[in-house]
Amino acid sequence: MPHIQALLTGPVRPLGPRGIPSGIDKHPVEGRLWLGLNGFASDAQGDLKHHGGPEKSVHHYPFDHHAAWRGEIGDLALLNRPGAFGENVSTTGLTEADVAIGDVFRAGGALIQVSQGRQPCWKLNDRFGVADMSRRVQATGRTGWYYRVIEEGHVDVGDAMTLVDRPSPDWTIARLSRLLYVDMLDRDALAIVTALPHLAENWKVLAARRLATGEVEDWSRRLDFTP
Repeated sequence: MPHIQALLTGPVRPLGPRGIPSGIDKHPVEGRLWLGLNGFASDAQGDLKHHGGPEKSVHHYPFDHHAAWRGEIGDLALLNRPGAFGENVSTTGLTEADVAIGDVFRAGGALIQVSQGRQPCWKLNDRFGVADMSRRVQATGRTGWYYRVIEEGHVDVGDAMTLVDRPSPDWTIARLSRLLYVDMLDRDALAIVTALPHLAENWKVLAARRLATGEVEDWSRRLDFTP
């Protein structure tokens, strides 16, 4: 059973050479943390339009991926500890292939539910100093995922991530990412996703838009934007 190896939070700080306000620079916290409906106490986001909120209360990133990243972009200091991707929870033993939309986990005193995968943005490029890092994260499917909070409570390092419900086992984060970024106009799959229980509403809207237009949205602003 996977256990939480690190809990991470951080305030809004300037990011990159342009000093864009961002909460991506998160660091491990000692002791138990209160997890409310909008995230962990002492955590913050710099762009509340695209980050945070009840559907993205907690970001989970597998430490399992760090070895692969070191092989691809070099042994950056960021990759030697949890928090490189701005996550709140770091574990080993859970990846996008193991976790499905709607999965409910007990973590300490809190109950959390997988709501969506992470859509990487250009801030990862500044964070890593790698011009196409956001595109690399998207292409590999090593994105991490988000939870909504069903029951508030305290969470601590070492707490087990106990799976208590799995309503949509076929729709792993890995499968959803493949639909979004590889098999982008698979109409049968898109139709299912528009009504997938427990998936964040904005992802259902995205699938419905693709079905209606037969077109894939432009990712350039999200992935390559330079303020």
